[in-house]
Amino acid sequence: MSGILDLLNSDLGKNIINGVSNQTNQPQNKTQEVLTMALPVLMAAMKRNAATPQGAEGLLGALNSGKHDGSILENLGGLFSGGVDANVLEDGSKILGHVLGGKQQAVEKTLGAKAGMDANSVAQILKVAAPILMGVIGNQAKKQNVNSTSGIEGLLGGLLGGSSAKNEQSFLESILDADGDGSVIDDVAGMVLGSSKKKGGLGGLLGGLFGSK
Repeated sequence: MSGILDLLNSDLGKNIINGVSNQTNQPQNKTQEVLTMALPVLMAAMKRNAATPQGAEGLLGALNSGKHDGSILENLGGLFSGGVDANVLEDGSKILGHVLGGKQQAVEKTLGAKAGMDANSVAQILKVAAPILMGVIGNQAKKQNVNSTSGIEGLLGGLLGGSSAKNEQSFLESILDADGDGSVIDDVAGMVLGSSKKKGGLGGLLGGLFGSK
């Protein structure tokens, strides 16, 4: 199964980047940079939430609601034509709030600092991207017939990189709470700004995120 970063490098991903860029009036290269950093962080945060029965049930319920079945990916032209619908942006805001909780603004600020973009612009990018990300997850859940909480965590793990990127994936998960205190933002800051003590893993992770050749 292709990972979430493989999606961004595909034709579909290029359409997503172009659409989000136009919607938020941000340069395509910076939009791509924000998405390349943010999507794995959001996926890893979802995976951690899904590690609890309550979190897994909540995500499965959202996927089964009909709103996140993957159909959003089939009409990206309509989604971005004339501007993204307010209901989609509201949905994105709710998704971010659920996934990141009280850390949301700090995460946006950290990603913005790395990408050279103000936090408000990052927030707009993530609001548009979050429903699309849920559509990707819902589409994969449908393809793999994931209809129980036991399959959710594995599905998210596969989208984070699959078996070919286990080291990268495990580092991403650990960096979300590197000091074991349950605080995401300090560890996200370490990942994207290079302040983590785990220099060895950091280089490999960022190399993977930005597709270094």
